[in-house]
Amino acid sequence: MKRYKRILRYDWPMHFALILTNWLPDNVVFLRLRGFLISPFFKSCGRNLRVGRNNIFYDSFEMELGKDIYIAQGNWFNGSGGISIGDEVIFGPRSLIVTSNHTKKDGSFRYGPSILKPIRIDRGCWIGGNCSILAGVHIEHGSIIAANAVVHKNVKKNSLYAGNPAVFKKTI
Repeated sequence: MKRYKRILRYDWPMHFALILTNWLPDNVVFLRLRGFLISPFFKSCGRNLRVGRNNIFYDSFEMELGKDIYIAQGNWFNGSGGISIGDEVIFGPRSLIVTSNHTKKDGSFRYGPSILKPIRIDRGCWIGGNCSILAGVHIEHGSIIAANAVVHKNVKKNSLYAGNPAVFKKTI
């Protein structure tokens, strides 16, 4: 029964609001409108959420968002394991934020149980376009993840990480 309540309380209304607004252009007015409409469907959400078109939020009831967050178009968030995003975080387009990993069962990854690990992104971070942030990662405040990076380990504060896998490049 809890599952159905979650679907009716969080999933369907959020997806409905996103579908209704995806045809609108990505300018300040509609970014704010989209953010305002979906903000009640997170575990918690600060003010001034700006959301671009074609974003997907899976299990948004496990996501905590700070204030002044900008999410560009086409990102995919899997909140099953819990996602915490601090204030003033920027997401470039088409990134993946994934809190789960598959395991193998009877020789197949399809039906193996998922391993859930939370992701935490602290205040003032910038996640470049086409990045993958994998389960269990903590990105400390003021860090930049360069475009196309795959982050599978924790990121130190005020650092630039780039590459696949993402490695430390310099302190900023």
